[in-house]
Amino acid sequence: LYPEIEPYQHGMLAVGDGHSVYWEACGNPTGKPVVILHGGPGSGCTPGLRRFFNPDHYQIILFDQRNCGHSLPHASDPAVDLSTNTTQYLIADIEALRAHLGIDRWLVYGQSWGSTLALAYAQSHPDQVTEIILAGVTTTRRSEIDWLYRGMAPLFPEQWARFRTGAPEAERDGDLVEAYYRLLHSP
Repeated sequence: LYPEIEPYQHGMLAVGDGHSVYWEACGNPTGKPVVILHGGPGSGCTPGLRRFFNPDHYQIILFDQRNCGHSLPHASDPAVDLSTNTTQYLIADIEALRAHLGIDRWLVYGQSWGSTLALAYAQSHPDQVTEIILAGVTTTRRSEIDWLYRGMAPLFPEQWARFRTGAPEAERDGDLVEAYYRLLHSP
C-alpha cells in the first residue's frame, strides 16, 4: 500500500430522487483518473482505499454509493425508500460523478460488490473506461452468496454467531440474507 493521504477535494453530489453521494479526490489532480468502487453494499469508501494507487501518478476518486457511508439519505434511516438503490441507479451515479468532475475516461477499480458494479458500469459506458481492475471478485450469484453467508461460518465461528444473533430469533436457522433484507426494508 502507498502512504496514507488526505483528500484535496471532496463534496456531495445530488444525483436525483433525493439522493446525494459523498465523493473525494486524492493524489495527483492531473494524474490518470481512477474511480474506486467499494464493497458492500452498505459499507462506503475508507481511508485505506486511498492507498491502492500511487498518489504521484493517479487522481484517485472515491465515493460512497447511495445510502452508504456519508451519502444521504443513509440506509439506517427507517424512512428511507430503497427502491431507487439498484444497480442501474448506481451506474447512473457513477456516470454523473464522472461528468461532474470533468473526467473524460477513467480506470475503474472494484472490489467485492464493487467488482460486480465495475463490470456493470463498464458494460453500460465502455467508452468512458480505460481499464478495469477487479479484486475479491463476485458476480453475486446465489451460490456465491450462499458460500459467503453459510459456507464460511465454520471458519469464523465468533463472527458467524454475531451475524446470526442480529437476525430475528425466529429466523436464525433460516435464510439469514432474506432475514436481513426484510429488516433493511422494515421500519
